[in-house]
Amino acid sequence: MAQLTDDCFAFSGPLLPIQDMERMIAERVQAVGETEAVSLAAARGRVLAADVIAPLDLPPFDNSAVDGYAVRHGDLDPEGETKLLVTGRMTAGSAAAAPLGAHQATRIFTGAPMPPGADTVFMQEDVRTEGDAVVVPPGLKPGANRRLAGEDVRKDAVLLPAGRRLAAQDVALAAAVGLTSLTVRRRVRVALFSTGDEIVDPGKPRPAAALYDANRYLLDGMLERLGAAVTDLGILKDDPAALESALASAARDHDLVLTSGGVSTGEADHVRSAIEKIGRLVFWRIAIKPGRPVAMGVVPGGNPGVAAAFVGLPGNPVAAFITFARVVRPLFLKLAGAAPEPLTALPVRLAFPYRKKTGRREYVRVALRPAADGTIEAFKHPQDGAGVLTSLTETDGLAEFPEDTTTAEPGSTVGFLSYATLMG
Repeated sequence: MAQLTDDCFAFSGPLLPIQDMERMIAERVQAVGETEAVSLAAARGRVLAADVIAPLDLPPFDNSAVDGYAVRHGDLDPEGETKLLVTGRMTAGSAAAAPLGAHQATRIFTGAPMPPGADTVFMQEDVRTEGDAVVVPPGLKPGANRRLAGEDVRKDAVLLPAGRRLAAQDVALAAAVGLTSLTVRRRVRVALFSTGDEIVDPGKPRPAAALYDANRYLLDGMLERLGAAVTDLGILKDDPAALESALASAARDHDLVLTSGGVSTGEADHVRSAIEKIGRLVFWRIAIKPGRPVAMGVVPGGNPGVAAAFVGLPGNPVAAFITFARVVRPLFLKLAGAAPEPLTALPVRLAFPYRKKTGRREYVRVALRPAADGTIEAFKHPQDGAGVLTSLTETDGLAEFPEDTTTAEPGSTVGFLSYATLMG
């Protein structure tokens, strides 16, 4: 279990600003402690538990960056062409050659070790051959087209830092220095529920007033992108006793319990009250639109003094998507032991006017299109309801309007977060 205390989020205000929520998570949530060694093939998406130290220089020897001719720069005429005798041939994987003598050159190919004494490589298309000699032009700088041993990574340097969520290029770097496994934190265990009497699983009979459950599939996919170990616990009906039992049971062997629906103020919204009875509800409203009714708290786990984190997201799918990105994502990354991954909004030009209240951060679904002058413009989706799933499938991301903004006119600059960024 993650080592959370039952008051780790403690907050007493009525409406929590996003930046305060993020600070609380960063300061008070502890990562899962268990680690394991995994093969490189299984390492992508996992979080490094400790710094990885380079066991050798990368590259391990000086080598050529091009196909051409290795020379000693001191032999070259700085004003005119230089004719050099070609005395050897080096291919990638060849053993080290004999030292290069004065006014000699070696035919060399990309990745081949530099002959001792050689310090510069001419590209083959920049020279001409004359029998057993090569004629090179003036003007090439010393060291051109040569890769130095250790220029990428030096032996004993930090190759990959602890907390790195490993991407394909990170795994490739580990492979390049000969590593075969990496020590990572275990996956964060997440229990996932949907709630509501009106929700049914796809494929099952749907009463006239019911809806098929989309949120569980949405959230499961986002959790998978983050590297979670997800337990899909289905749909919980609006029964207070059943909710309390299911949530308490899930907290015993999971680090995070995640639900959608049932956290507002309606008479049938029982999730919030269930958490208040079996654990501690810290807050249930965030200064965000869409998605203000978000509940966060802790539920006692399997051991004394240890609790599982709980997040209850809104039932509308767009609100669930946005609040997952803004609330669950930073919490999950902290539980996973990952280094912070701030969401950086890129500037785009607004193609529509917007009005909002102060004090809350608002997100608008937008599609990007290039304008006649080449600038990327953001166009608002015509339907902005929090239950309109096509507003996510027919747009590219979210325009972000800060808390202190009240008006934004067409032509102004707005921050843009792509769905690829939001989904991790």
